[in-house]
Amino acid sequence: MAEIRLPRLPDRTPVKVQISLPADLHQSLQDYAAHYEATYAVKEPLSELIPFMLEAFLSSDRSFSRNTRK
Repeated sequence: MAEIRLPRLPDRTPVKVQISLPADLHQSLQDYAAHYEATYAVKEPLSELIPFMLEAFLSSDRSFSRNTRK
């Protein structure tokens, strides 16, 4: 199985999210969602993936982690 940064999403209650994105970022997110589906054989809408992607990004930012622990 291919390894990607975002693990398979846990069971959760759906949450609606509405944001405006530049077209190239939207395309990249769609490409990532396709890669996620190919990896886990589960199609997830972007509105479900984005919160987990943001959480993964924030938890991997060492400078942010250091500053939030203070």
